[in-house]
Amino acid sequence: MTDQTAQQNGPIVQVDIVSDVMCPWCIVGFRQLEQALGMTGTGAYIRWHPFELNPNMPPEGQNLSEHIMEKYGSTPEQSAQNRAYLQELGASLGIEFRYDADSRIVNSFEAHQLLDWAVSKSKQHPLMMALFEAHFTAGRDVSDREVLIDVAQSVGLDAEEAREVLESGSQAQDTRARENFWTSRGISGVPSMVFDGKYLLTGAQGADTYAQMLRKVVAEKEAA
Repeated sequence: MTDQTAQQNGPIVQVDIVSDVMCPWCIVGFRQLEQALGMTGTGAYIRWHPFELNPNMPPEGQNLSEHIMEKYGSTPEQSAQNRAYLQELGASLGIEFRYDADSRIVNSFEAHQLLDWAVSKSKQHPLMMALFEAHFTAGRDVSDREVLIDVAQSVGLDAEEAREVLESGSQAQDTRARENFWTSRGISGVPSMVFDGKYLLTGAQGADTYAQMLRKVVAEKEAA
């Protein structure tokens, strides 16, 4: 594991998180996991893995409200209610979800390529956090290469190296292979978290559920 979220000096659990930058429930689930780590005094090695909710999203993206209505059949009223709920939940977890009439969903494949590259620089986790903030709070277009490079630089990655990764497509094949690895194993929704390489929880399950899983994994480690 390359990225580590340090939580106290307790046992360390490996958590693989399959996610998409476009997924609000992924950052919600992670913040709930953070709470669980604090509740249990557990540390975690976090590794983010790519998943595209909308792999066929065109470069120009799509208005978020239109997309939700088309994909899920939600009415404008239902969509507004869901956003309000997300904003309230996010606020309780320190996440500021900002939505307006012009909010868009975009293609995330190049963001995933940058995240894949950032593993070798021990910067994947901070980059993921910065991308979530850029998309959901700042309303930036994280399919735009200049935005991606700027976000990468903001967490200490080299801007020119990041540009080379994106322009050359050097991580594209590996990123696609990682996506296929997880989908071939039945992952069809995110967030999907794998604890200690053995136990899968799908969806934002809440701090209590994550804490229960962490305690189970730690107990097994200590009994081994």
